[in-house]
Amino acid sequence: MTELAALFVLVALTLGAASLAAHLIRNRVGPTAFVENLTQRIDAWWVMCIVLGVAFALGPGATILLFAFLSFAVLREFLTLTRRSRADHYALIFAFFVALPVQYLAIWQDWYGFFTVFIPVWTFMILPTLSVLRGQTEGFLTRMAETQWALMVSVFCVSHVPALLFLDIPGFDKSGVLLVAFLVIVVQGSDVLQYIWGKMLGRTKVAPRTSPSKTWEGLIGGTLSAALLGAALFWLTPFPPLTAGLLAFVCAIVGFFGGLVLSAVKRDRGVKDWGTTIEGHGGFLDRLDGVVFAALIFFHLLRFFWVTNPETFNIVF
Repeated sequence: MTELAALFVLVALTLGAASLAAHLIRNRVGPTAFVENLTQRIDAWWVMCIVLGVAFALGPGATILLFAFLSFAVLREFLTLTRRSRADHYALIFAFFVALPVQYLAIWQDWYGFFTVFIPVWTFMILPTLSVLRGQTEGFLTRMAETQWALMVSVFCVSHVPALLFLDIPGFDKSGVLLVAFLVIVVQGSDVLQYIWGKMLGRTKVAPRTSPSKTWEGLIGGTLSAALLGAALFWLTPFPPLTAGLLAFVCAIVGFFGGLVLSAVKRDRGVKDWGTTIEGHGGFLDRLDGVVFAALIFFHLLRFFWVTNPETFNIVF
């Protein structure tokens, strides 16, 4: 696929330029903490992009397996910070070894009517039932709410990324993997751009007690820049530049506030990062926090306006 090959080249050139810039900065100012962190982040991005690129090249099955693994890792990170007891043992087994694989099997089968209700409806009822049978009522509501939240964020939301592979958009005969790439690049690019704008112009904190580094100037500059990035990447989508830019803007906004929500969870638990798996980035959820929220909105916007109600799209857009 020429578009996917072009994307790989573009990402490689961008990361190569970033690596070169980090090397030059290191030679000029020395191995400061900022430079070392920057180098670690760039190296981690190389690894993540290579893994994602290999999965894309191997096809939908490999991409689904990759995100199923990410869901497992993110679910583990999330549940590590929750309150649990021995009474929740069966509920946790169900979450990891039943709910997660069933959700991704439904994605693989493109069973839309099932994977959109399985976790928010069926597991919502099954999890507390499994725990209540053990008879421990102390902290029951908190324990169940946290486990259900973990499943929603880690499995339900993340699974909507590979679900993009199977969207049948009229007139779009290219692989859905391009839509996945568009989403990931826009949301992650927005995160970087918000950081840059915040460093340059940031004055007014969005939520200082939750995330002191996030500013309104960074948010506005980053999301508008992400919209331009999305418009420039319209060739990955079935949309003209203006529509691609609008979708990118929505994804950037949702991703920002998704990351803010999950930052509040971390602050509530007194931790800085979800984990230490990715050097320079924290845990898997630290990198996916914006994507997990944006994926849900992006998928359902596309499905509602371009798959099931294209006439509505013509009116609205």
